[in-house]
Amino acid sequence: MYCDLHTHSIFSDGSFTPAQLIAQAKALKLTIALTDHNTVSGLPEFMAEAEKQGVTAVPGIEYSTQCHGKELHLVGLFLAPEHYARLEQVAVEFRQLKARSNQEMIARLAEAGYPLDYEALRAKSPTGNINRAHMAGAMLEKGYVRSVQDAFERFLGEDRPFYVRTRHLETVDAIRLLKEIGAVSVLAHPLKDLTEPDLRQILPELMDAGLDAMETHHSSYDDETIALATKIAVEFGLLPGGGSDFHGLAKPDIQLGTGKGNLRIPISFYENLRTKCKE
Repeated sequence: MYCDLHTHSIFSDGSFTPAQLIAQAKALKLTIALTDHNTVSGLPEFMAEAEKQGVTAVPGIEYSTQCHGKELHLVGLFLAPEHYARLEQVAVEFRQLKARSNQEMIARLAEAGYPLDYEALRAKSPTGNINRAHMAGAMLEKGYVRSVQDAFERFLGEDRPFYVRTRHLETVDAIRLLKEIGAVSVLAHPLKDLTEPDLRQILPELMDAGLDAMETHHSSYDDETIALATKIAVEFGLLPGGGSDFHGLAKPDIQLGTGKGNLRIPISFYENLRTKCKE
């Protein structure tokens, strides 16, 4: 038995509906979490379909946060429905800031000769919210780039001149919020975003705030990175977590449950995190 505790739907930047994610998880016999970026809007459909199909599902969210000037992603799992409104309000404030940075990025692209229609992009999104993945897809459609990856490497990556950083919720504040509502906090793909020394430096602070776990398994990790992440988690007393970070057609090289082909997340990860949630 396996699980996938990091996936996205059309309510952020994925191409599957929540119901389609459940159908795929059922076919693969997976326990699955939906962790859309900065929104819980897809969770009612996701959990209702899971109950209908007999799939074990975990309601979640992936917050974009910042810690000492670095962008970190934090997954919250086992969210209770009575807290959805509060979690969404926090996300709304972020999305307003995100919209402004998106508009500035699109303006910079237009000035460089790569115009995109901001309102058209919003109209294509079920929630009206867009991010860099939507921009990359539009750039591919217009022939500005060879692939979505090319768009990020040349234009939209954090080290590119067109990128505009959004002010985020502080990581420690997001951890405390999740702790307050009885959810589990998981630092997402930390060795994708941080060097090992940087990770080791910030973990004590995050743990003081109540961090429960970190992803030791992720589609961006090779076997060596999984081993290193596992070692660090054990050293700091954090539970292991993980997921494919599945986006559907937005990231076609990543498959649900298996990532890029070598990902297998034991069901014990889900069970241990669920137990932590009940403590």
